Amino acid sequence: MSDRQTQTDVILIGAGVMSATLGTILKELAPDWKITVFEKLASAGEESSNEWNNAGTGHAALCELNYTAEKSDGSIDISKAVNINEQFQVSRQFWSYLVNHNRISHPQEFIMPLPHMSMVQGEKDVAFLKKRYEALTGNPLFQGMEYSDDPAKLAEWIPLIMNGRTSSEPIAATKIDSGTDVNFGALTRMLFEHLKKQNVSINYKHSVDNMKRTGDGSWELKVRNLDSGSVERHSAKFVFIGGGGGSLHLLQKSGIPEGKGIGGFPVSGLFMACTNPSVVEQHHAKVYGKAKVGAPPMSVPHLDTRFIDNKKSLLFGPFAGFSPKFLKTGSMFDLIGSVKPGNVLTMLAAGAKNIPLTKYLIEQVMLSKEKRMEELREFIPNARSEDWDLVVAGQRVQVIKDTEAGGKGTLQFGTEVVSAADGSIAALLGASPGASTAVSVMLEVLKKCFPQQMGAWEEKIKEMIPSYGVSLAKNPKLNEEIQSATAQALRLEKVLQPA
Repeated sequence: MSDRQTQTDVILIGAGVMSATLGTILKELAPDWKITVFEKLASAGEESSNEWNNAGTGHAALCELNYTAEKSDGSIDISKAVNINEQFQVSRQFWSYLVNHNRISHPQEFIMPLPHMSMVQGEKDVAFLKKRYEALTGNPLFQGMEYSDDPAKLAEWIPLIMNGRTSSEPIAATKIDSGTDVNFGALTRMLFEHLKKQNVSINYKHSVDNMKRTGDGSWELKVRNLDSGSVERHSAKFVFIGGGGGSLHLLQKSGIPEGKGIGGFPVSGLFMACTNPSVVEQHHAKVYGKAKVGAPPMSVPHLDTRFIDNKKSLLFGPFAGFSPKFLKTGSMFDLIGSVKPGNVLTMLAAGAKNIPLTKYLIEQVMLSKEKRMEELREFIPNARSEDWDLVVAGQRVQVIKDTEAGGKGTLQFGTEVVSAADGSIAALLGASPGASTAVSVMLEVLKKCFPQQMGAWEEKIKEMIPSYGVSLAKNPKLNEEIQSATAQALRLEKVLQPA
């Protein structure tokens, strides 16, 4: 054991896209601050941020039907879709700033233009999609969206999906060319390369085993070097826990009251990946369908063109799985270890409430390859089993907590920041839209944890994010300017050209 003790201004736990984003923002706002990163794996972006562990969708609510709920009067509530789109525009602006100021380069290595589409079948869902289209296209953020229920037009848009389709059931789709495919693994690695050049101390194969408050209000972390086994103690005035599914355990170890009563439910994801290049070349879009009754929001089926390592791929899924691990590299005891006296009643209530979800997950785990192929054939009628292999994606831990709206043991599908009242520590929990909204989420962390500095930082934040504090949905001219500027910086210009 080592007695080594070091002091720094900021400690970031986890080398994923969230820590990378927060570290990069802080280096712009407070370049003199000392930042230290601890990651238990051997390199950056290997868990949730890894390109094979997520769908790679630039989530802007262009195609995700679960962000536009149908109200009891039949109208469509687009407020959540607008909010998520606004957040993605913030990410685009920050990434553009980094490219324009030579913090990162070659944006085409992490973001590519790709049409986003929604596709539904059956009279009821076709009527819903038409109403959704009409509701969204009245908003500047969704201009350029097209709708069609004409099979001939759909065959132009999605030939692979329409080829061999014999059902007489109505089918419709929306298409918008300003969508993107984002390689969050590549982006994460770029950001950490930049941080390394800014003298940020990045420590791989280092596990944070415990943490405690010190007399002066700082946090002291017990950190284990996984190669040597030695233990070091590091202290900082501010700690950010961005460890993906592992964040909950560390939040519990912090002992802050805000973390009590929160539980987590792990859900794993599986995708079918196409191995036949001739099939891959027939599809060029992200096409999202509608979740089946009883299925959780993160199980919305979608057929995705992906760009990974400069190679075009095609994935379908996700199929839900279950593992008690909170990370792919986690422990089989993660779930049971997260049950504490402060959250046991919340966890039990969640279990009682979510019996249909449990049943759904068990059914998904038991699916054979041929059963999965049957689901794929609802998208691609002529899909052949020999062209597709199963790929295991990442683990996602959904937040469980007591809420006014949902009562005790409510399962939260989303991204959530939990921070101490004094702003000395913050943790990111949850899943989608996650990485797509990382910049907005990290700005929320700054507001909560550095309120005294925000006034002095505002001018710089507005330089990085010109729309900061302004709604693009309510400012069409500014929205048009920013969409054009970010498309140019990120080399997405062709998405602005008319079809």
